[in-house]
Amino acid sequence: MIVFMHKETHSNHILPTAANLLGFTFLVLTSIRTLQLAASSALIILTGVCVIAFSISALLSFQSMRTKERKTVIDYEKWAERIFIAGLIVCVVVSILLVFDIA
Repeated sequence: MIVFMHKETHSNHILPTAANLLGFTFLVLTSIRTLQLAASSALIILTGVCVIAFSISALLSFQSMRTKERKTVIDYEKWAERIFIAGLIVCVVVSILLVFDIA
């Protein structure tokens, strides 16, 4: 039996995933700084952007779970998803820069 979800349900997966990626980006940031992997500060700044993006995404997702008003819940979750995707994109750029030793 296939169950279709209603269009207005919000995603509960952003909070734990954003929290996990927040921890991962802190680990990457610490590694870059302590091992001096990058001569450029661009990687440090981009990794900091990832930390900020995943932090905001986790906070918005948490707030959406705590809010009672349906429209506000959807708004919080939409912004959490947008910021989460932006953080993922920046994370991919950091990974490419690290792997190919571009920065």
